[in-house]
Amino acid sequence: MVDPKMTAQVLQRTPLFTNLNQRQLERLAKRFVEREYAAGEKIVTQGRGGEGFFIVASGRAEAVREHADGERTVLNPLEPGDFFGEMALLTEGMRTASVITTEPTTCLILTRWDFLSLLREDADMAVAILQELAERFSRVLSVW
Repeated sequence: MVDPKMTAQVLQRTPLFTNLNQRQLERLAKRFVEREYAAGEKIVTQGRGGEGFFIVASGRAEAVREHADGERTVLNPLEPGDFFGEMALLTEGMRTASVITTEPTTCLILTRWDFLSLLREDADMAVAILQELAERFSRVLSVW
């Protein structure tokens, strides 16, 4: 079971949520669930639907791009505090990479439906999160 106070502390250190106030963090924290993964387990699979946002609470994983010829490219190592799947909060698109654990890993997960429900309830939260998402996407696009 997820402790909302501890989850709120993790969220406060997550760049996507740093502009939220304590009340908003605690409301958001109540929507997260915790899941444990074994070493070598896929958390998400490239090409499949994505419906959640993940924060690595403990352990380690890698974001991996799987090519048609079977080759794999590690895009990003993930460690505690890192997150992925922010696009899945806004769209029902396919995962652009797989995330595979390299050791036993625990993630905090927020579903798209819970996220959208919270945004409908709190316009200030919506604006703060969407501004941060827009800045992140802008930085990614400027690299391309």
